[in-house]
Parts: sequence; structure tokens; C-alpha cells
Amino acid sequence: MGKPGFARKRGLKRVNSSKPFKKFKNLKLNPGAEKLVPKQPLENDSEDWSDENSEAELETKEEEEVEEDIVFNRKPTMYDNLLKRLGSSSQLIANAIKQRKRGEEGKSDTEDDESESEVEDDNEGSIDECPRRIEMINGAKESGVPGSTEKSEDSGSDDGEIGASDSDEEHDSRTNVESITSRSTFSSHLDYKLSQGEVDNLFKRKWNYKWEVPALRAPNCKWRGTGDCFLKDIDMNEMCGLKPRLYKHWVDVYQGSGGTDFQSSEQRFFFSICNSYRDVLHHNKKPFYLKGQEDSSILDAYVLHTLNHVLRTRDLISKNDAKVADAQGQGGILNGDGFLDHGFTRPKVLILLPLASIAFWVVKRLIQLTPSKHKVNIEHMDRFTEEFGSGGVESEEEDEDVENSKRKKSSKPSDFQSLFGGNNNDHFMIGIKYMGRKIKLYADFYSSDIIVASPLGLITKIGAAEVEKEKDIDYLSSIEVLIIDHADVILMQNWSHVNTVVEQLNRLPVKQHGTDIMRIRPWYLDGQAQFYRQTIILGSHLNPDINSLFNRHCLNYEGKVKLVCLYKGVLPKVLIPVRQIYERFEADSIADADDARFQYFCKKVFPKIKDSIQGGIMLCISSYFEFVRLRNFLKSQEASFCLLGEYTKQSDISRGRVWFFQGQRKIMLYTERAHFYHRYKIRAIQKLIIYSLPERKEFYPEIVNMLEGSQNMSCTVLFSRFDQFRLERIVGSASAKRMITSEKGFFVFC
Repeated sequence: MGKPGFARKRGLKRVNSSKPFKKFKNLKLNPGAEKLVPKQPLENDSEDWSDENSEAELETKEEEEVEEDIVFNRKPTMYDNLLKRLGSSSQLIANAIKQRKRGEEGKSDTEDDESESEVEDDNEGSIDECPRRIEMINGAKESGVPGSTEKSEDSGSDDGEIGASDSDEEHDSRTNVESITSRSTFSSHLDYKLSQGEVDNLFKRKWNYKWEVPALRAPNCKWRGTGDCFLKDIDMNEMCGLKPRLYKHWVDVYQGSGGTDFQSSEQRFFFSICNSYRDVLHHNKKPFYLKGQEDSSILDAYVLHTLNHVLRTRDLISKNDAKVADAQGQGGILNGDGFLDHGFTRPKVLILLPLASIAFWVVKRLIQLTPSKHKVNIEHMDRFTEEFGSGGVESEEEDEDVENSKRKKSSKPSDFQSLFGGNNNDHFMIGIKYMGRKIKLYADFYSSDIIVASPLGLITKIGAAEVEKEKDIDYLSSIEVLIIDHADVILMQNWSHVNTVVEQLNRLPVKQHGTDIMRIRPWYLDGQAQFYRQTIILGSHLNPDINSLFNRHCLNYEGKVKLVCLYKGVLPKVLIPVRQIYERFEADSIADADDARFQYFCKKVFPKIKDSIQGGIMLCISSYFEFVRLRNFLKSQEASFCLLGEYTKQSDISRGRVWFFQGQRKIMLYTERAHFYHRYKIRAIQKLIIYSLPERKEFYPEIVNMLEGSQNMSCTVLFSRFDQFRLERIVGSASAKRMITSEKGFFVFC
């Protein structure tokens, strides 16, 4: 579980937007590129771009006649400024800028330079008139930027490109495949060019949800979204932009698991939502650890979306490399936005998960849904199973400890055993790289396609980069798809870590990392990558922290889609006849809610229990900060109390439970996180005061049912209008709305 100290970290300082390319000032291209000699593959995996450039390097042959589009007095773009700085240190770039100026002045490439060498230099690089276009040059691409290598799967290399391996199957049906690709959301999303007005509107963070669509197989839920409603126009019989081999494998796996009617399945529907490349908030996901429930449909959908994004990225780069090689052999010059296919670094997908056991499950499913041709060999699978799986027993003593542990767990609820029955490590990070016919686990982060990590694992890396200058987290600079799964479990760890990680995404890198700057997408260079990043947040419930992240840090230009649900509540699961009294206190704003709650407790609730002879009073608290505040208050009042929190020592917990049971301590402070991680069953409770409602609705009946067997039992719950998310999950949406808007402040449930 994460420590509160990490919550105060906020990572690297933001780069001054007025000088976005200061870090690239001294970049130099290898002068050996002028010879147009293919480089040998690099051995260092951290700078390995060979997978991207397996066939060669850039697109289309130079046309014999090129339309002249003369532009005068064009305002320089950020990319122009970058090239100007690079020109001072590289003759190639200087020649490219010179040729560009000639084109703008209406001169031919050889009008001022008659010598053959100068003509060759001009053919090596130029920049298109359009601020968003760049004329890619053979020489500049082969310029010795680290990682520019020439490999292919057919030549026997294990690092062959994904696209190269696909070409044998897709080439014969190129017309159909291209028609799918031309309308794929992958291409349309990444190729779109934002105007300054659109950027300004996104910074306003004002989202207008215009449409609603009923959720599949969830009568109490509906999808709401901004912009145009794309769900009504989806043809469920189409491949929806998936690569043909990936789509076929998906259908085979679905049918092999006993599924029927694939086109109308829940995972097919949710994949369509993910494939829209809009930000997605799904807060009614059925957790795998709750008995009789399964979330594999949602998991399969976002895993397929992840695979499709990665494979299409690799395929696009490979095809562009091949076209560059063809043009290079004919001495042509390539231009067009289609060749701008790189980010600052290679990783494109980040998946945040709370526990290693869940990461083990997700990565295994990722491998299972990968087509067979791409997983002929899986590197380091044994190591992954050992470190992320439950592990084995090495001795008789350990065997006995495991048996004792199982006996202890048998008294816990089934969902607790399912969630914590595996590897509970919450500090992990692993890179996954797709290399033609094989998958490499534990790949260097800079050469990985997918990074699977816990928030705490990334926070540690961010903290190390702050302290040690030689370290950095630039592998987060080009994340295009962010997936936060089991957000409800992460809430029980430390949600501040998630906020810190998201703030570090899509920043300008501090180093080059072997990137071919001539192929970086313009919106990366313009500092707009955050507007192209898709964020998918999945969890079993919603709270203000998740909602704030979704509204403030998810600025995808495509728009947003979120699930809205009506809840029935969990009051019927309270099995004992206890009067549950809900008392509403007033707060002016959400910022004042904590203070208002504390003041109400001190003035209205505590005086009733301070002089009470009866003990057995348990105070249930959701937040650790509230726990500390109440602890200090009870100390100041010299009250008789004991503590049971997530950071309380085990010896103190055992001693406190005995004191409370025997009546030596009248009050017990009990936190929701302590209940989440231990599921203690507290005895001798006579009066239950729920200071703040639990985030997890299933905890409410569990805690209230602890009053069973007590005499004169009572239950008091404090709430305000800012507790609506928690309140509606417990008492139901209809009752919650009435309780918040009613003029009365007291409500009783029996």
C-alpha cells in the first residue's frame, strides 16, 4: 500500500512553453548520413528503433511534376524554429532549410547551385510550405540518428517489424484493407490538426454532454457523451478499424470460450467505445473479485484496443520505412504528413494497475489475445510468472505458513480472498515490446510499446528523476493511450499518485533518446500531445477524485464518454433490525465540507457520547486525514479510545481490540482502508457512528452487521450534499436525491 509521503510529490517542473525546445538545442545529426549507407543494427536495446525502421525509411516516390505552392511571409512554426537551431550544427539540416527557401521564392533546386554535390545535398532534405507538412529526405533519415537501422523479419531477424509480418497476408487484399485503414479511427485521430481556437476551448475544460444511449445489458445505466453521437451509427458487422488478423483471432477466442452472437456482445460494444479514441469513464465495472461477477468483457475490449493501437503504430512506421527505401534507391524526395509517424519516445500505451496479481492477469490476457504469428516466442515468461504470479513453496516451514495463512483467510469474505489471494505487491513496473514474431517482457522502457505499472512504481521513478539528474522519465512523453483499471482499488492505496503520474504525461522530453526528429508528429512538437491522449478509467464506483481527474486532466479533443447509473442501494443487505439515523450537516463548498463535518461532530455528536457510561462506541472514518484529525481531537478531550487504522502496528491492533471488547476503552477509531486490507470483525459494538460514508458500498452492510448480538444498538450516519456519490450507492439514487434536497435534516431507515 502506498505511503502518504509520496502524495506530496509532484514530479518534474513544467517546461516553459515559451521555450519548448531548449533541450534540443545542441542536437546533432551524424554527418555520415550524406553517404546514404544503411546503418547496422544497434545492440543497445534502450536506443533500439530497428523495429520501426525494419524495411527502410519513409514514403512514396517523387513525382516527376510537383505542383508549386509559393507562400510568402509565412509565420514560422515551432518546428521551423527547431530546424533553425539544428541547422547551426548540421550541414544536412542547413541544406534542407536552404532548399525550402528556394521553393518559397519560386526557384528550382539547382538554379543557384550547378555543382553535382550541391544538387545531391538539396535532394537530401527540404521542408514543405505548409506549417504542418515536412518534405522527408533520404539523407536526413539515414543521418545516423541513433536507432535508424535496417532490419526485416524476412532476413532472419527476430526484431522484424509487425507490419512486415502482416504484409504477406494483407498484400493480396490491399484494396479492401486500405479501405478499412482509410476510415480507421486510428488514422483519423492521429492525423487531425488542431486549430488554436480548438486548443483554447479545450483549456477551458467545459464539457457539454449532448446525447445519451442505453448501456448494453444494464437497464439502470446509460452512456452520455460530448460531440456527435457515434454509437448510433456503428455497424457492428464491420471490423471497426481492427487489423484483419487481430479481428479474426479475437472472434476465434470469443467463440472458443463458448461465446455466442459476437457482434452484439458486451465486449464488442465496449470496444467500439474505446475505438472512438474518446476519453472513457466506466464506473460500474463488475469487479472480478465479487462472487458471481466477471469483468472479462471489459478487459478483453481494452486489451484489443491496446493491441490494435500498438500494431497499427508499428505497421505504419514499417510501411513508411519501406517506401523511403524505395525512394532512396531512385534518388527521389519524399514529402507529406503521412511520414510524420513518430513520437518523442517509443512507448505508446500506459496501463496503471493496483496489484501485481492483477497485472499478471492482464498481461497474460494481452498475450492470449495476440495473434499466434506475433507470439512465436515470448521472452522472459518464466521470470514474469515467478515475479508476478503467486510463486511456489520452497520449504516445509513456508508450506506450513501458507496453510496457516489459508486457514486465516477462510474466515474472510470471498471477495477479499479473490483480490488478495495472489501477489499483493503494489510496487511494480514492466515494459512489453512487440518484435515481429515475438513478444519481449521486461524490455527497456524506451524500447517498449506498452508499459504496465502501479502508481507507486511510477511515483518512485518520478522521485528518482527529481533527485538524480542522469535519470529521467521521458518514456512518458509520448503516451497516446492511458488505461487506469481497477480505479476503485487504487483509491484504497493513494489516488494522489495517479494525479502525479498523469501530470507527468506528454511533457517535452529532456533528452533526445535516439528519436528521428524529422519524423516526429507536428502536434508533439507544438506541445499538444495531451490533447491527443486517450484516457480510459475503469472502476466499480465513482468518487470526486476520479471525477476531478476525468474533467481536469483528460483533455482529448475527440471528446468524452461516461457511464451514468441509477443505484438501488445496499440497505436490504443489512440483516439486523437497527435504526439507521442519517444526519445532514450544511457545507458551503466541497472545500469546506471536511471542516463542516468536523465542527458538526464536535458540537452535535461528541457531547452525547463524552459523558456516556456505556462503551462500545465505534467511529468509522473513510479518510486517513480525518482519522488523524479525530485522533488528535479525542486526545485533547482526554477521551478513552483505541486506534485501528491502516498504519497501526499489529501488536497495537490486537491490544486495542481486546481493550475495546473488555470495555477498557470506550471508543474505537476504525478506517475504511483498514477494513479493506484486513476485514476485521469487531465485537462488542453497541453504538456505531459513521463519521464519513465508505467509498465501497459493500462495506456499509458489513460494518453495520457487526452490531449483531448487541443490546441497545444504534447507528448514526453523517453526510452532506457533497457526499452524493457515496450516498446514492448505499441508500439508492432516488432516496439520495430526496435526502439532499429536502428541507429536513434527519432521515431514518429501519
